[in-house]
Amino acid sequence: MVVEKSVIFFDIDGTLLTEEKTLPASTKESIMKLKELGHEVAIATGRAPFMYKKLREELGIDTYVSYNGQYVVLNGEVIYTNPLNSEALEQLTNEALENGHPVVFMNHEEMKANVAEDHDYIRESIATLKIYQMPEHDPHFYRDRDIYQTLLFCQENEEVPYEQKYKDLDFVRWHPVSLDVIPEGGSKAVGIAKIMEKLGYPKERQYAFGDGLNDIEMLTEIENSVAMGNAQPEVKDCARYVTKSVDEDGIAHGLKMVGLL
Repeated sequence: MVVEKSVIFFDIDGTLLTEEKTLPASTKESIMKLKELGHEVAIATGRAPFMYKKLREELGIDTYVSYNGQYVVLNGEVIYTNPLNSEALEQLTNEALENGHPVVFMNHEEMKANVAEDHDYIRESIATLKIYQMPEHDPHFYRDRDIYQTLLFCQENEEVPYEQKYKDLDFVRWHPVSLDVIPEGGSKAVGIAKIMEKLGYPKERQYAFGDGLNDIEMLTEIENSVAMGNAQPEVKDCARYVTKSVDEDGIAHGLKMVGLL
């Protein structure tokens, strides 16, 4: 039987990885089987590239969308970048500092914090990623270099004044005390579209798996979208299919559900 080649994009946290940040054996086996069949396997995540290098190596994946679409790599080559507006970022940083809200700047290689102390919010949220890496202090890291994503640390609803003021920035909460700050209109869907311009897969052969709020655009735009069983209700509402939870072999189940395995 000849298998029509497709491209499949996977979110990381809550999709490929469990809440404990482990990769289920069934998920790894499924990814390897997809590749054996000749399918294109890619990652679409809010994470920085340096935060999942080992995962890419383990799965043999060299096409990925990082920073919710702001840094896009196809077959190991950067094909699209969309850095934050430097003036808006500086204004936001100064205002956040006055409000006691720390900021972490992130480029494609590293991340730096604008506060020197070991802040509870930074430690608490980044620790959940289990990357065992905390940002060092460099309050001027954003100057004279491209910053693709910033982390703003504040309690829920404290971001509202920022959202109202900084119209050229989008704020996406990923933790009770942390938000991703990206350019307005930036999303995984935009990053995926840049890859599709190069690969040319028709819509009916594009697939995406996700579970978080930053997956909504991707799951809305991709025709064959699959929400994990552990996804939030509003995320499931955007997807064409809903599979089992990540720790219930959700990836393997979902790939069989859509006929890829």
